Amino acid sequence: MRYTYLIGHFQDNSVTLPALLIVDDDPLIRDSLRLILADEFDIHLAEDRAQAIRLLRDMSSPPQLALVDLGLPPTPHRPEEGFRLITELLAHAPNIKVITLSGQNEESNARHARTLGAIEFVAKPCGPETLRALLRDALRIQQSEQSGLTDSQSLFGIIGNSQPIQAMRSQIELYAQTPYPVLIEGESGSGKELVAAALQRLSGKPDTSYVVLNCAAISPNLLESTLFGHAKGSFTGATSAQPGFFERAENGTLFLDEIGEMPPELQAKLLRVLENGEYQRVGEAITRKSNARIVAATNRDLKLAVRSGTFRNDLYHRLSIFTIQVPPLRTLGEDKMLLLEHFSSFYAMQAQRPPFKLDPSAQQAWKLYSFPGNTRELRNIVIRLTTKYPGIEVNLHQLEAEFDPQPEGAGSTPSDQSAEARQVLLQGGFDLDDLLMGYTSRYIDAAMELAHGNVSEAAKLLGIARTTLYSRMEAVQKHKAQKSQ
Repeated sequence: MRYTYLIGHFQDNSVTLPALLIVDDDPLIRDSLRLILADEFDIHLAEDRAQAIRLLRDMSSPPQLALVDLGLPPTPHRPEEGFRLITELLAHAPNIKVITLSGQNEESNARHARTLGAIEFVAKPCGPETLRALLRDALRIQQSEQSGLTDSQSLFGIIGNSQPIQAMRSQIELYAQTPYPVLIEGESGSGKELVAAALQRLSGKPDTSYVVLNCAAISPNLLESTLFGHAKGSFTGATSAQPGFFERAENGTLFLDEIGEMPPELQAKLLRVLENGEYQRVGEAITRKSNARIVAATNRDLKLAVRSGTFRNDLYHRLSIFTIQVPPLRTLGEDKMLLLEHFSSFYAMQAQRPPFKLDPSAQQAWKLYSFPGNTRELRNIVIRLTTKYPGIEVNLHQLEAEFDPQPEGAGSTPSDQSAEARQVLLQGGFDLDDLLMGYTSRYIDAAMELAHGNVSEAAKLLGIARTTLYSRMEAVQKHKAQKSQ
């Protein structure tokens, strides 16, 4: 099978040093880190989330590593911007290894950063050699994962025996040899790219191309020429004609990851290709024909995007002729243990150290944990446990230190919650406004993160009107200002 990995998948061999993106709002820290690390890494600097994303989109291939400060503008004393950046970096480049830095050494922040996909959390200040060692380990892990992509996995490349996984395998097998589009839906970190690769492997066309384009990783003004190609002189910098991804895919598969991020103006052109296979290079009048099979993936609710007007209804229906839902890890029962065994064996072998084991209480906690970051979170937890406890039996306390703190009241009954409320009130000093504003702030932040900053979409997620969301945001800010006085 001939694979073509592009935009966010594998390192460009022309780059001698591994690329490292450093995001910190303190220019002294940025310059210091560049000075310390420039001999081993190709350094790229950004001062906030927006600049980091612009930089990422302008790079010919994404960096292998990222050092991200959690406290970024416009809220440098809170971690929300850093959390959003972790999510966006992994959406743009799923293979990037993110290490977070923070002067606010709160364990809950560290755990949540790791749940979102960061492999490690480092408190400032951090010694140069410690930082170097972490970056080298992260790079080694990434290289091991890439070299082990085909190791001892089934034809599907998907591990699990649960009913949802078996049903998904049946869908893959059923749809693989059809020429029609497939839409893969699922939460971040659930393995949508594995499903796309399995569709190609089972397509019955082992010698055709498999081309991957992450729609979120390309600047919107370059996405059209990336997809369709361009003629010489069609825009500034177009010094020669270039084929697009449709041409490179030829008669194979074009996997469009993060399809929900495609700009509306391009959606109509993609629809035309899906309907009759026709497209034109940018700056060229010649109509070309594509025979590529389209597989798309998204972690967004495209039906919601259709209702909000950010995604075309007709394009959604063309893409979703066949739909595969990738189940979240929390629904997979004993598959959590299978994944634990698979990854612990793999990373122990790569690290050349004995694998860890979980004691009975830790095993039970592993089975009950919801893994909000899905398989990506599970894999990162295994990597850390392999590093910290080689050949050791991990107990409940050690394991729970790797989990994201659960929401207040999670899993408790109404009577338990009522008793807890009475106890809190009897202790005195209770502030209902403070509690309610805390919940409001967390849910607004989560909705804005899921909606990628789109206020209208965030309001829909919260089940309130846009004007109501604005007033709640203003109330939260006013409450915070009063508390700080």
